[in-house]
Amino acid sequence: MGRREPAIFSERQALRQWHARLVLAFPPAALVFIALRQIVWHKPWGSPPLSNGGLVFLTVLLVAVYFRLITVKLVTEVRPGEIDVGLRGLWKRRRIPLAEVRCAEVVTYDPVADFGGYGIRSGRGATAYIASGNQAVRLELAGGRKILIGSQDPVRLAGSIRERQA
Repeated sequence: MGRREPAIFSERQALRQWHARLVLAFPPAALVFIALRQIVWHKPWGSPPLSNGGLVFLTVLLVAVYFRLITVKLVTEVRPGEIDVGLRGLWKRRRIPLAEVRCAEVVTYDPVADFGGYGIRSGRGATAYIASGNQAVRLELAGGRKILIGSQDPVRLAGSIRERQA
């Protein structure tokens, strides 16, 4: 296996939407309550009730999935010859060859109005990788495709891309 070149620009952003974390917490919290009700207070849930072992397994699994989802990060790296972007821990990353990038510009946008929220989204003629904030670098690729990469330091990200293009 070949060794990868070190990143020229690297940024990790957590998805910090408290309301999403709250909504995602409801199913595991409900299952914890059901497990406590059945195992600790001896009030079976359902007809017929799930075994205690099965209930503990499902509870642990759902809590683990919840913690996995809330620890996902948007990772953006510019390396010689490519841009590497993706939701680390949830989705495979996308490698964009710098040779395909025709234009890299800093833009301000509204994640909800323009793309319907956070994460990997499509809308307004572009694919967007959004973790937080309203600043990004919009890439125009050969063939006209557009990619928006959310960043807390979009000027530096765009500069790193432009430097490597020349």
